[in-house]
Amino acid sequence: MPNAPRQLAAFARLGYTAKAVLYATIGILAARAAIGAGGVTTDTRGAMAAVLDAPFGRLLLVVIALGLAGYAGWRILEAIVDPEERGSDATGLALRAGFLGRGVVHAALAYSAIRYAIVAHSSSGGSGQRTKEATSTAFRLTGGEWVVWAAGLGVIAYGVYQLYRALSAKLSDQLATGDAAAEVGVWIIAVSRFGIAARGIVFIAIGWLLLRAARLHDPNRAGGIGDALQSLQRLGRWPFAAIAVGLVAYAVYEMLNARYRRIQVR
Repeated sequence: MPNAPRQLAAFARLGYTAKAVLYATIGILAARAAIGAGGVTTDTRGAMAAVLDAPFGRLLLVVIALGLAGYAGWRILEAIVDPEERGSDATGLALRAGFLGRGVVHAALAYSAIRYAIVAHSSSGGSGQRTKEATSTAFRLTGGEWVVWAAGLGVIAYGVYQLYRALSAKLSDQLATGDAAAEVGVWIIAVSRFGIAARGIVFIAIGWLLLRAARLHDPNRAGGIGDALQSLQRLGRWPFAAIAVGLVAYAVYEMLNARYRRIQVR
């Protein structure tokens, strides 16, 4: 199938667009909650429900599912084939393991989206409920509390790394930022940095919830994006509104990836 790599790259770009739709929905709902306009704090599951309620929502969810599945396939292929030659040393294997993890996560999201589109509901919980269930399972293992501590610290470290990415001189080696600035404007780079930083703060909050769950030995204290946004509401209306708008800005960054990402598939 000589056209398969090209088709997978196209689906990967569609996947970035699908992620943009979900993050924009989460951000808009959170922003409306911040200003008292009837919004809610939710996660990707809640975003899918909101998409389903929109005109042609079922069809849009099917497209989102296809995009997420394509993105998952591309990430898994990156991990196995290593088209960018990350290598097999410790750093390269760690990066490729990260690609594999992203692929699995987005494959699960694709399954959730297509199931939601077909039956309009799902018995499985959102990311927050799944995090609580995974934390509960970890606590039942020998030394499981330390696993939760490590997971919380790891998520916080990822969030801090996102803040570093937002502030670093080069946004990404895989993005044709020069083309983006020339075609759209340099403002889109600043908006992308703002979005990456906001998402980093959300991940730090998710990690903090995991650490709290580990300290109290209570899996119900853990949570996903929706729970993290609820905890961030305690910062006050305007800081929380800024984070919510930042998630919409992150959606802009995902659209930037959909258009200008250098995707290598072989």
